[in-house]
Amino acid sequence: QIRWTKTAGSASDRFQDSSVFNETLRISNIQRHQGGRYYCKAENGLGSPAIKSIRVDVYYLDDPVVTVHQSIGEAKEQFYYERTVFLRCVANSNPPVRYSWRRGQEVLLQGSDKGVEIYEPFFTQGETKILKLKNLRPQDYANYSCIASVRNVCSIPDKMVSFRLSNKTGGSPAANFPLLVDDPIVVNPGEAITLVCVTTGGEPAPSLTWVRSAGVLPEKTVLNGGTLTIPAITSEDAGTYSCIANNNVGNPAKKSTNIIVRALKKGRFWITPDPYHKDDNIQIGREVKISCQVEAIPSEELTFSWFKNGRPLRSSERMVITQTDPDVSPGTTNLDIIDLKFTDFGTYTCVASLKGGGISDISIDVNISSSTVPPNLTVPQEKSPLVTREGDTIELQCQVTGKPKPIILWSRADKEVAMPDGAMQTESYDGILRIVNVSREMTGTYRCQTSQYNGFNVKPREALVQLIVQYPPAVEPTFLEIRQGQGRSITMSCRVLRAYPTRVLTYEWRLGSKLLRTGQFDVQDSTEYTVSSLSRDSYGIYNCNIINEAGAGRCSFLVTGKAYAPEFYYDTYNPLWQNRPRVYSYSLQWTQMNPDAVDRILAYRLGIRQAGQQRWWEQEITVNGNIQKGELITYNLTELIKPEAYEVRLTPITRFGEGDSTIRVIKYSGKKTVASKQSRCGEFHCGFEDGNICLFTQDDTDNFDWTKQSTATRDTKYTPNTGPNADRTGSKEGFYMYIETSRPRLEGEKARLVSPVFSVAPKNPYGATNTAYCFSFYYHMYGQHIGSLNVYLRLKGQTAIENPLWSSSGNKGQHWNQARVNINPPTSFQLIFEGIRGPGIEGDIAIDDVSIVEGECMKSDQPANNLRSGAVGTLAHIRLIPVIILMSVLSHQR
Repeated sequence: QIRWTKTAGSASDRFQDSSVFNETLRISNIQRHQGGRYYCKAENGLGSPAIKSIRVDVYYLDDPVVTVHQSIGEAKEQFYYERTVFLRCVANSNPPVRYSWRRGQEVLLQGSDKGVEIYEPFFTQGETKILKLKNLRPQDYANYSCIASVRNVCSIPDKMVSFRLSNKTGGSPAANFPLLVDDPIVVNPGEAITLVCVTTGGEPAPSLTWVRSAGVLPEKTVLNGGTLTIPAITSEDAGTYSCIANNNVGNPAKKSTNIIVRALKKGRFWITPDPYHKDDNIQIGREVKISCQVEAIPSEELTFSWFKNGRPLRSSERMVITQTDPDVSPGTTNLDIIDLKFTDFGTYTCVASLKGGGISDISIDVNISSSTVPPNLTVPQEKSPLVTREGDTIELQCQVTGKPKPIILWSRADKEVAMPDGAMQTESYDGILRIVNVSREMTGTYRCQTSQYNGFNVKPREALVQLIVQYPPAVEPTFLEIRQGQGRSITMSCRVLRAYPTRVLTYEWRLGSKLLRTGQFDVQDSTEYTVSSLSRDSYGIYNCNIINEAGAGRCSFLVTGKAYAPEFYYDTYNPLWQNRPRVYSYSLQWTQMNPDAVDRILAYRLGIRQAGQQRWWEQEITVNGNIQKGELITYNLTELIKPEAYEVRLTPITRFGEGDSTIRVIKYSGKKTVASKQSRCGEFHCGFEDGNICLFTQDDTDNFDWTKQSTATRDTKYTPNTGPNADRTGSKEGFYMYIETSRPRLEGEKARLVSPVFSVAPKNPYGATNTAYCFSFYYHMYGQHIGSLNVYLRLKGQTAIENPLWSSSGNKGQHWNQARVNINPPTSFQLIFEGIRGPGIEGDIAIDDVSIVEGECMKSDQPANNLRSGAVGTLAHIRLIPVIILMSVLSHQR
């Protein structure tokens, strides 16, 4: 089971429950508060859960806000007058914002103007930048701009706010800011209410904004400057409304008023028998109290009237009418009947009304008679325990007697959890609790009890109802694929995780529709089925159904004699070269999933077709020996037409037949370039512009790594007097690879960059001469502490031997130089660039535009020695031992 959780709570606090149990947690339209660390927890009941985490950073930048504050100092009896102004810029952001200030078009920096000071308050943690103008001068009256930037992270653009400071700037709006309404305002529902807010003074002129303390303004609100109108007001529109005046000078001013909407609701009553006797019944000669309660807004306008059988009732010695202290029980009135007589029986009515009028009264009738008796609760015998199935609709019932009948409150009796509707208690007027779509978590004991409302104010009566939810067995595995060869045995096991009822569990095993075996569980929780010797008829889908009264759970097993599908390997770039310009080759690589699961793989059936075509061309690739788990298998596809794409299908074959196939698309990705004076085929060119740096890799055995860099993106704290100012073409945007020799690098430490593997095809398959290639690259070695740059050739199968090709050391000046070397590799090969750190930090070495072109380097291009390129190393011309290679249309390598 997969579950996503978030720091400081469950991920379901923020997302739908249905998403946190999926392998992928999808967050649509992410908000800033949803950033943080998320944890993925996987558990299957065996051992400890596996937990991984990922941090989500949500980047944002709010509009900056500038406010102006001032301080005035006086000294020397008015002869010296100082006025200092502070411009405060604030913006919320992630990552922390970087501020800059401008006066007009002039960029203001700390120290650039003696009258200007720029600083951050230590308590704001980088959220605020203050521009202090000391002792205002005429040139300080200008337009000021604050630019907030998060350095274009996630393509978030910079934001700017401007403020004009003049000799008229000043005057907070707080001094002249009346609110032309009463406070509070009491209105009836349906009325229109208008609030008017005005300001006088202040430079610049203040802007007015209306806000509501409890959330947003009602949708029907009409705003017109400082005037707010709410047509047809309702109780939901009540609350505190505030008008805020702000001109960014000083602190904003705020005036508020409270709108109260008259309302009467929730009329209830209860009867209290004589409190001086322990008797819940009403008896002649004893006291009885009738209480009546409503919710009134505003509470001070609430009035009550009492009636008996429709006639007004006034307080007397035997009929005492009181109103409860509003602080103890607001909106409550009591009628105490002292020494109850037969003549007191009848219908008593309390009427609640508001003094202001306009609201309908609430009238509550209470009957006092010989039939007025306290309540009692019972549960019908057939209604507990109550058995139902998951997904059904069920009604829990408590029968209530007595007059009047009170409200019934339902709650869980066995544990402190919410009711199905989400509340801790659910009200019922007829004693029935109806649950739709019952789930297994709802199994348990439910309590029904009388409420004091609309009934007797006595000790609550209660009863219990037991609910049993039956659900079909949950089993594992729900699906499992088993691959095994003919003649071998397999055992399938199906286990019960949960079920109710757990008794009378039966099982049946089937192959397709054929019944294999049935049985019944005793004490065990699983059942097994074994096929001792697989045959062609034994393959198929086996189902194990585990059954109880509520339904069945199913384990499914797909038993097959097919070998697993191979998995194509996409990460290694192996260019193959052809002599003809119209064809290309591709090095296809794959690994075999579970190679010995069914039987030894004897061969692969390779199918290939041009993209968009219907017909497959097929060929069988023989496999010698056993394939090891994780072994990388290579097969060279040749004679592919440029620049067409092809579909390739690969199917493993065992002695039991074909396995599952895998299909992929291969595309031509080579460049057609011109090397020196003529067009060449079989070329490799790398300017390190793509994201994978032409699939060069860092050597794990060195001390540090080569770094991809461009002048436009390099660190502003780069070391001067070393390294290139542009790539080999002169572009500031172009990339190159270099070694960074600043601390903590030490003299003699090495960084090694390894090329992809290049596969070689000879010109003459039957000849004895290896194909020659011209290997060239540009290097940059500028700085007083330059170390050495070495290039080595590594042949396939000789990883421990590296043949030196080229080497150079020392300062070569602030320019790019080119090196060319003829190579004649007899087999697949790699090139290794090794940079060695010199005695100091001004020793950065860079390389760019690496190319390998079929054919020897042209003599006119080759310098007589390395002095032409400023190098002092040797130019090696390597001719390796020739080996005859036969190249077919489809050649196999392992």
